Amino acid sequence: MAPQRRPQYTQENIDQQLQQIHLLDPSSSSENLEQLGPIIKQIHANRQQEAYLRNLQALIATKDSEIEQICTDNYQEFISSASTLFTVKSYTNNLRDKITTLDASVSQVGRGLVEKKRTLLQSKKTAAKLDEAIDTLQACLKVLDVVNRIGELIKEGKYWSALRSLEDIQSLPSNSLSQTPFYQHLLSSLPSLRIQIQNAVTASMKQWLLEIRNVSGLVGKLALEAMDYRTRKWRSRREKDSMLRLSRVGSAVEMVIQERSDTNVLDSEKLKVDFTPLYQCIHIYTTLDSIDDLRRSYQADRKAQSDLILPDPLPLASLVSLTQEICGFFIIESHVLQTTGNFRSEREVEELWEALVARLSSAVNASLANETDPDSFLRVKECLIGFTTTLESYSYATQSLHSLILTLFEKYASLLEGQFSRRFDSIFLQDDHLPMQVTIPSERDSVLAVVWLDPSEQDALSKSGLPLSLPWSQGFFLCCQDIRNFIQKFYHFVDGVSQHHGNIDELLNKSLDKLLANHISDSISKCLSSTSTLSQVVQIVSNLEHFEVACSELERSLTTPSIRSTQRGGAIRLSSSSSFANTIILALNRVTGLITSKLDDFFDLAEYDWKPQSREDTPSMYLYELINWLTTIVDSLVIKETYKDEAYRGAVGYIAECLMNFMIGPDIPAMNENAISNILVDTEFLEGEMARIGRAHLSSVFAELHSMVSVVLNDAVQDYLVPQVRQTAYSVVRPKRLQTLLEKLSRYGSSRRDAQSRERGERRRKEADAVGRVFPGENR
Repeated sequence: MAPQRRPQYTQENIDQQLQQIHLLDPSSSSENLEQLGPIIKQIHANRQQEAYLRNLQALIATKDSEIEQICTDNYQEFISSASTLFTVKSYTNNLRDKITTLDASVSQVGRGLVEKKRTLLQSKKTAAKLDEAIDTLQACLKVLDVVNRIGELIKEGKYWSALRSLEDIQSLPSNSLSQTPFYQHLLSSLPSLRIQIQNAVTASMKQWLLEIRNVSGLVGKLALEAMDYRTRKWRSRREKDSMLRLSRVGSAVEMVIQERSDTNVLDSEKLKVDFTPLYQCIHIYTTLDSIDDLRRSYQADRKAQSDLILPDPLPLASLVSLTQEICGFFIIESHVLQTTGNFRSEREVEELWEALVARLSSAVNASLANETDPDSFLRVKECLIGFTTTLESYSYATQSLHSLILTLFEKYASLLEGQFSRRFDSIFLQDDHLPMQVTIPSERDSVLAVVWLDPSEQDALSKSGLPLSLPWSQGFFLCCQDIRNFIQKFYHFVDGVSQHHGNIDELLNKSLDKLLANHISDSISKCLSSTSTLSQVVQIVSNLEHFEVACSELERSLTTPSIRSTQRGGAIRLSSSSSFANTIILALNRVTGLITSKLDDFFDLAEYDWKPQSREDTPSMYLYELINWLTTIVDSLVIKETYKDEAYRGAVGYIAECLMNFMIGPDIPAMNENAISNILVDTEFLEGEMARIGRAHLSSVFAELHSMVSVVLNDAVQDYLVPQVRQTAYSVVRPKRLQTLLEKLSRYGSSRRDAQSRERGERRRKEADAVGRVFPGENR
C-alpha cells in the first residue's frame, strides 16, 4: 500500500482557515480565538505544524508587505495598522506559544489517552480471558466434584449412584470444556472408574458371600426347627383323626388341611439376611453388560463354598450342624433363584444340589461302614429325614436322599435283627421255664398289654383272681416285649419315609420270621434237648402254643393303622408259625420221651414168665402202678387236651411197642403160647384202663398186637397166608414180626422133650418158613 501523502496548504487554504477564526473578518470586533483549537488539532493530527508555520510566516510577510504598501499610501493608517499589526503579532506570538503549549499538552494528553486506551483494551482482553478461564475452571471443578463424589459413593456402597454419575459425565453437553485436554483425559479415565465400581461391588458381594456362609448354619437350624414344629403339630392332629394317618408332612392333604403360616427364616426376629449386596451387584453387572461374568463367578464361588461344607472323613457327631449348614445354603440358593430373575438357572442350582447330596451320601455311608450300633443309624436317619423334608418344601429333588435312608434302613434292620437275636438267645438261656406269677392288678394288666393272646383267653385272664399263675413263662413275656420294641424301632426308622412301603413291610416280614424261627423257635428246640424235667418241657409246650397264637395276632396287629400309621404296605404273613408248630411236635415228642423213659423203669420191673405152664386171668402187677403213674402225670400237665391225648397216645404206643418187643425182640429167644396169652391179658387190661379214663380210641395202638396174637393163638397162620383174608382180617400184621414170633414158638417146642410139644414146634417152624417164603426179603 502506497504511503499516505500529506496535504499541502495553499494560500487559499490558509486564508480560508484564518477566515474561520475571524482574524481577517473586518466586521468582527473580537479575535474569536476559541476556533483555533480545532484548526490546531487538525494541524497537529496531520503533523503539518512546520509547513503551516511556514505558510503562516509567508502570509504574515505578505501581509506586512501589503501593510507597508498601504502604510506608504496611508501612513497614518499604516501607523495605526502597524500598531494593530504589532498587537496582532503580539497576539500571534502569544497564540503560537499557546498553540505550542496546547500542542504539547494535547500531544501529551493524547499519548496518555492512547496508552490508557491500549491498557484498557488489554485489560478487557485479559478480563475476558479470565472470565473464560474462571468458567472453564468452574466447569472443571464441577466435573472433578462429580468424580470425587463417585469415589465417595463407592466408599459408601452406592454403586448405582456412582455409575449414574459416570453416565452424567459422559453425557455432558458440548462446551468449551469439551475441547480441553483435561476433559479428554477425564473421558479416557471413565473405563477405569467403571472397573473400580465393578471391583468394589464385586468385593461387596464377595464379603456378602462370606457373611451368608457364616449364617447358613443358623438359617438351616431355624428352618429345621420350623419343620420339626410343623411335623409335631401334624402328628398330633393325625393321631386325633384316623383319616389322616396315611398323610405325611408335605403331602397335599397336610398342606390343604393344616392351617399354617410359612415362616420366612431369612427375615425373622432371630435372623435377617440382607440380599442387597447381591442384587446391587447383579444390577451393576447388568448395566455394564457383564452379567455372564458375574454368573460364572457366583457359580464358582458357591461351588467352592459347597465343597468346603463336608469334611473328609465325616464325623457323625457333627452331622446335625453340617445338615443345618447345607439346608441353609440351599434355602439361600432357592431365594436367590426366585428373586433374581434370569441371574440363576434351575440347572445351576441342581448341579450344586446333586453334587453335594452325592458327597453327603458317600460320606454318611463311609462313616457308618463299621458302625454296629443300630441307634447310630437311627440318629443319622432322624437327622436326614428332617433335612430331607425341609428341603422338599423348597422344591428340591430328594429321591437320592430317600434312597440313602432306605439303604441305611436295610443296614439298620440287619443290625437291629442281630441285636434282638442276641437278646432272644439270652432270654432262653436264663428262662426257668416255670409259670409266670402276677400278684397285683397293675402287674397283670401290664403283662397282658404286652403279650399277644387269643381274645377269649385274654378276657378270661383279665377277669381271673389274684395271685395268678399265668400259662407262660417269663421268657414268653420278655420275647413279646422285645418283639414290640423291635417293631417300634423298626417303624420308628421309616417314620416320615414316603417310598417303598412294600419293601419295608417285606423286610419286616423277613426279619420277624428270622427272629421268631431262628432265634426263638430254634432256641426253644435247643432248650428241649437239655431239659429233663417234665414240668419244664410242658411249660415249653405252653410257651410254644402261645407263640403260635402270637404269630397270628401279630400278623393281624401289624395290618392295623395304629402300628403302621404312615405305611400303606400290604398284609404281613409270618411263616414262622409253622416253625413253632414243628417245635411243638418236638416238644411233645420230648414229653413222650420223658414219659417213656419213666415207663422203661416200670418195664424193668416186669417179671414175665415166658414159658408158663398155664395162662393167667389177671394182668401183671406192675401195670397197675404204671397206669396210675401215667394218668396222674399226664392229667396234671398244663397243656391243651389234644396235647394230653398226644402224650397218652405216645405213652400207650410205647407200651404197645414194649409188649411187642417182648414177643419179637432178641432178648427173649423162645416163648410158648401161654406167655403170649398173658401178654394179651395185659393188653386187654390196658385197653380197659384207657376206656375208663375216656380214651378208648387209643386202643387202636394195640391193633397189630391183637391181630398177631390172634393169628398165633387161633392157629390161623394158613388163613394169614391167603391174600384176601390177610388184606381183610390181618392187614396190620407185619409178616416179619409174625415170622419172628413163630420162630420163638418153634424154638420153645423144639426144646421140649414131649412129642406133642416137639410136633407143635416143628409146625411153628414150618409156618414161620411159609410166612418167610411168601414175603421174601420183607423187612417188616
